[in-house]
Amino acid sequence: MSTVTAVQTLPVQEGDIELVPLEQHATLAATPPNDEPGLSKAIITKIVVAGVSFFFAGTNDGSLGALTPYILRTYHVGTEYVALIYASTFLGWVLVAATNSYLVRYLQLGSIMTVGSVLQIIAHVLRFWTPPFGLYVFTFFLQAAGMSYNDTHANTYVASVKGAHRWLGFIHAMYALGCLVSPFIATAIAGRYARWPMFYLFLVGIGVINTVAVVVAFRDSLSTIPRSQPTEGSQSASRSKNASREIVKILKSPSVWLLALFYFFMLGTAITAGGWVVEYLVSARNGKLPEVGYVSAGLWGGIFLGRVLLAEPTHQFGERRMSMLYCVLILGLQLVFWLVPNIISSAVAICLLGFFYGPLFATGMSIASKLFERDIQATAIGFVFMLAQAGGALFPALTGIIASKAGLKVMQPIVVGLIVAMGVAWALVPKVPKRDV
Repeated sequence: MSTVTAVQTLPVQEGDIELVPLEQHATLAATPPNDEPGLSKAIITKIVVAGVSFFFAGTNDGSLGALTPYILRTYHVGTEYVALIYASTFLGWVLVAATNSYLVRYLQLGSIMTVGSVLQIIAHVLRFWTPPFGLYVFTFFLQAAGMSYNDTHANTYVASVKGAHRWLGFIHAMYALGCLVSPFIATAIAGRYARWPMFYLFLVGIGVINTVAVVVAFRDSLSTIPRSQPTEGSQSASRSKNASREIVKILKSPSVWLLALFYFFMLGTAITAGGWVVEYLVSARNGKLPEVGYVSAGLWGGIFLGRVLLAEPTHQFGERRMSMLYCVLILGLQLVFWLVPNIISSAVAICLLGFFYGPLFATGMSIASKLFERDIQATAIGFVFMLAQAGGALFPALTGIIASKAGLKVMQPIVVGLIVAMGVAWALVPKVPKRDV
């Protein structure tokens, strides 16, 4: 994930100084400009709350890998049916990609983030009582839409503040932390109680905390955007026309497509590896489910440490150079995981793989903030997120479909191919002038 770690977002602000037409965003002068020393308490509070939102998203995404064996056995379905979960998740992101450029012209930042956080709570409430499989799959659509509204807007806000590369590293580390703790909690609940869906009550609790935090921290933007010319024509039509022009401009930008391609393969790599590693160790390496259920936590633990410890070195030594080095190291570690058939070495390799994967997501967002034109930056980042989620849904789903016929041993060559494609895509991302932040 989410990252994961991710669709279209509110217009980016430079310390809450507008970078796009005023009609798109009414949250002005809430924070000092980006060139002032230090950050106000209000900005720091919003950054921390953005981290809470990413932690909440991570607890959802990180649990799927650990719960997949239980899902398969409870609903008596094959691995190909897990593809429906990933497809439902992707459709949630598509919904927001199609609506968000319009929605930001009517709702301010806090309002949209609150809508997103509430949608996620609804999804988890529908899960904890072991619903029919069809409804269970549908909850991933709701959860993905809510996470998209909540987290991508939070990401865009954090990308605008002073020292953004550090704060982006923080919020994405919080996502990884959520992914790290959730497999432990999910596995513990599934092993102790007969009803593993009780785990989702834990997520309901985190969701309530997230919603309250968003409402308090972003209370200055919990409203709609007023019409600037209430007496002239149809303001709704004007806003829709502006949104449509923005989308067309994004679709014509090679930089947007190339960075989106990198994220497409990057998220596909992480979600495929993290989502199937436990079932792979059970079915292909004869691991015992209670013992290997925690291995997916090793991946996310590595990602968390990578985002905390490697953000500054990546920035100092060059984002492009260091990210390419990370891709090479990730490939080597994946080959170790594949070719050394030992559960302990597999756990160590997956943890180190996550460590070097960790800084890639925030680094890509830092590049995007410099690469994209300011008038399309927020929507362009949202488009990149949508393509990232496409990869995060497509490749795990394909792995499940292929595995239903050939066995989960196919996971390894698929992940290796994704890592290679990720490195090639990164090499194709255009260079941007270095900018001190």
